[in-house]
Amino acid sequence: MMAFAYTLIVLLVITSILLTMLILLHRGKGGGLSSMFGGGVSSSLAGSSVAEKNLDRYTVLVGIIWFACIVGLGLWLKVAMANPVS
Repeated sequence: MMAFAYTLIVLLVITSILLTMLILLHRGKGGGLSSMFGGGVSSSLAGSSVAEKNLDRYTVLVGIIWFACIVGLGLWLKVAMANPVS
């Protein structure tokens, strides 16, 4: 049972690093804080390249795996706390 937790923890660390890198690879679409106050120019998403679309897909996939690891660890912790081994 502990091997499952260690596997989830390692997977969580790997996906956290990968998700951070994938998010940082995305091209900025806004003008930062100035666009929040109406100073930015709106950009169209229709002109996205294939590489940008694939990057979006990979980011969503890694995000889903990351979320599943969080939920799995939470459920494992709930079961482990309900049945402590002395």
